[in-house]
Amino acid sequence: MQTKTVVRVGAVAFVAVVITASAMQARVSPGRVEQDLTVAPISAKVDPLRAELVRCQSLGAAGADDHECLHAWAENRRRFLAPGARPEETLPTMNAATGEADSGTDMSARSVNTFDVATGEER
Repeated sequence: MQTKTVVRVGAVAFVAVVITASAMQARVSPGRVEQDLTVAPISAKVDPLRAELVRCQSLGAAGADDHECLHAWAENRRRFLAPGARPEETLPTMNAATGEADSGTDMSARSVNTFDVATGEER
């Protein structure tokens, strides 16, 4: 046989092996979902909204049609975008005379009302 023919046969055999291995892998786990084996740290205070968001995430695309998920996402947006949800940080003002920053930086955070998804009450 010629070298050119041997290379072609080898390439075809390699492609056939790759296709076969891919087909076998797809056949073994078509709908199998890998479970996350990480363990969340145990917390004394569990946020029910976070638990609901995790449940909705596990639903995948079906979560877009679930009424509870829509409610949880709306509450999550409200919490995130609420005034005072994040600490107010002000940049230090520059003293024009000395060119140095003043020390009057306010880094305080305001308290925010939270919403309990399980009970539907605001805390």
